[in-house]
Amino acid sequence: MKSVIYTAAFLLLAFQSFAQADTTRPNEPDTIKVGNFIIIKKNKSKNAPDTLPQKKYSIDITIGEDNGSSSSNYNGHSWHRSNISTNWLIFDLGFANWRDKTVYGSPEANAYLHAAPGEEDFTGGDLDLRNTKSSNVNIWLFMQKLNITKHVVNLKYGIGLEMYNYKYSTNITYKKSPDAYIFRDTISFSKNKLMTGYVTVPVMLNIDPFPNRRRGLSFSVGVSAGYLYNSHTKQISNERGKQKIRGDIGIDPWRIAYIAEAGLGPIRLYGSYSTNPLHENGLKQYPYAIGLRFSNW
Repeated sequence: MKSVIYTAAFLLLAFQSFAQADTTRPNEPDTIKVGNFIIIKKNKSKNAPDTLPQKKYSIDITIGEDNGSSSSNYNGHSWHRSNISTNWLIFDLGFANWRDKTVYGSPEANAYLHAAPGEEDFTGGDLDLRNTKSSNVNIWLFMQKLNITKHVVNLKYGIGLEMYNYKYSTNITYKKSPDAYIFRDTISFSKNKLMTGYVTVPVMLNIDPFPNRRRGLSFSVGVSAGYLYNSHTKQISNERGKQKIRGDIGIDPWRIAYIAEAGLGPIRLYGSYSTNPLHENGLKQYPYAIGLRFSNW
């Protein structure tokens, strides 16, 4: 009888020891490797039992060898960028105008602005624009951002096309080279537009105060250099119908400008101000533009 009791007691103790076995599990991350991508998912802490709520997980993504040279981390709040990031196809849409510093009536201005015999010299009113109709459209093929200091200070650069449409409210006409000039026309135009297009390279210093936020606030200032690839006028009238004047009409082939942008997330404000006049001779009109930029950063 005693042997039976001792045997039963031994089995009971063995069962209790088995039931109280450690149910904790080590904090071993799950690792997945896909090509050059290594994805590590970290779950709860080392000694956290199943009955306790789990800590928030994090995911480490490494591109290439896991040597820390280029990695991103996302834990629901932060986004660590690589040292060089590229944004493809950025679009700008804005208004265009110019600051007119021409000395009308001067010999220099009159050499380009031809008044007919008996007419008064040109004034600024002869080149008035339709402010709400004059526009600027830019297509940037790409822009890159190069980390300089902890992703807070960056160098931003790219290449693209700038297009300006200046719509006149008056009846002036451009004459092509070899003797390019502007004169007052004798007919009324329902549409009278000057278009200029440039291949442009912008270079900006970018400040990102919150680099760990993927769509945080940032702003940039810098300069751009553009070369004229197209310039023409487009006129519509009852007498002549639709006509375009292409070729050399006296536009400066270079455009050097101060540029800036600021915004939050994918939509931001941009602005530019030309440091050299629009026309090569006579007129001192300095174009500027302001509008919206649609980009990832």
